[in-house]
Parts: sequence; structure tokens; C-alpha cells
Amino acid sequence: MSDPQPLQPREGAPAGAPKPASSRTPVLITVVAVVAILAIGGYALLRGGEEPAAPPAMPPAQPVVEAPGPSTDQASVTSAQRMPPLGQSDTRVRELVGLLSPEPTLQKWLSSTEDLVRRFSSAVGNIAEGESPRAALAFMAPQGAFQVVEHDGRTVIAPDSFTRYDSVARVITSLDTQTSAMTYKALKPLIDEAYKEISRPGQRFDQTLARAIQRMLDTPVPEGDIEVLDTPGVNYAYAAPELEQLSAAQKHLLRMGPANARAIQAKLRELRNALALPTASR
Repeated sequence: MSDPQPLQPREGAPAGAPKPASSRTPVLITVVAVVAILAIGGYALLRGGEEPAAPPAMPPAQPVVEAPGPSTDQASVTSAQRMPPLGQSDTRVRELVGLLSPEPTLQKWLSSTEDLVRRFSSAVGNIAEGESPRAALAFMAPQGAFQVVEHDGRTVIAPDSFTRYDSVARVITSLDTQTSAMTYKALKPLIDEAYKEISRPGQRFDQTLARAIQRMLDTPVPEGDIEVLDTPGVNYAYAAPELEQLSAAQKHLLRMGPANARAIQAKLRELRNALALPTASR
């Protein structure tokens, strides 16, 4: 397989029974459910049993950055608060992003790691390029292992593999779109500062975010079962060539299952419109 995040190792199982994969399954975010959380200034991880990459070293503290001043009451409160330096911003990011959904899972995600803004900007850059964002992210791994099952003579991804991501999709679809857009704008100075550390000269974060969202929206989501091939070695491959040739980031989204993937794509369209991002070409 050419994809760096293939469907994962299989183990023997009785015919018709789900077959678990290794705990190293590179599960999603995002993404790739990930991007909806990413698009509002938080971040999410898609990993499966691997230790995340260490966060980048903190630079010296920067001068305090003033948040912009949107017009609504919520935004006015946000803009009235002084943003801390980038290297000391996690507490403020958690406070702002935590207001976007009543789901307790969101609070759990936000409290599970550090250096949120830098990891967010790095993950968005990865997704925009079609790469897996897991090196920049450290949470959101579902419980249980990836599984397949035999159905009508075909090997397909087991429904239980998709339901592991239901809570991820539930959090993302529960986000308040307009408040999410205002939160992103309030955190934008910090995000731009973090992105400048890793981007090429002249690159703008808004453009990169637009490309990341577009990549997720361009991911074809099949109807019904998703067939995989029992390939030589230890990995499964998607049976449909148009799925197997997708980028690592897009394959993460497919792993969440058709219903979850479509719900996340719908939220991404709302967020893109609320942020007035362009329809980006990749």
C-alpha cells in the first residue's frame, strides 16, 4: 500500500466474526474529524496506541496580544479579555473553546494536552497537505480496536469500528457555529503567530485552513459497506481504487464511517461559511 496510514494488522477469527486490528490502529480526527475542532482554535488527535510527538520547544514569552472585537455580546466579552503570550495560552484557549459545546467529552479532550495553539496550527498544515496529523496531536483515540467482518463473501469494515467514533461526531456536530467562528477570530493572533513559526514565507493560515477543510469536503463517502482487501502481509487495503488512492488525512475521515463522516462534512461547510473562508483548490 502506498498510503502511510493503512488499514491495520489483522488477526485470525472465525468466519463471519469481526476481526480486530492491532492497537496501533491510526484512528481518527478528523479528523480527521479533527478539522471541525481545529477550525475553531482547539485541536484533536487521531492516533492508535502510539506516543504523540513531543510538542515544540516554547520560545521566549511574547508581548500580550489584544483580541479583535466582534460585535455580539459573546464576542465582546472575548475581545475584552487580553490574550496571554502564545507559550502561556493553553488556559485561555481551554476557557474559550470549552464554551462551544455542552458535551463533557470536549472538556476531557481540552484538558488532556498542552501547547494547543501550536499543535493546532501544525495539524491544520498536515491536513492541508494530505498528511496524517497524528504527530502533532495527542488525544481523541476511541475505545476498542478496528475490526472487519465477512459479509456476502466480502471483507468489510465492521459497524462496531464506526460506532467507536460516534462520540467524536456528536461533539463536533454540537458545536455552536457562530460562537465557534468568533472564538477562532479571537484566537487568530495567537494562531497566526504559531503558524509563522512553521510555515513558508508568505503563507497565510486562513488559506491553509481553507485547503484543509476543502480536502475533507472532497473526500468521497461511500454508501453502505466499505470493502477492504485481505492483502499479503499484515495490512488491509480499500477495495475501491478511488478510496485506496486517497490521502492519509482523508482515509482517517473514512475510518469514522459514512454517517459520522457526512455529519462532520456538513459542520465543516457551516464553519467555512461562518468564517468566510474561500472555496480553496488543492
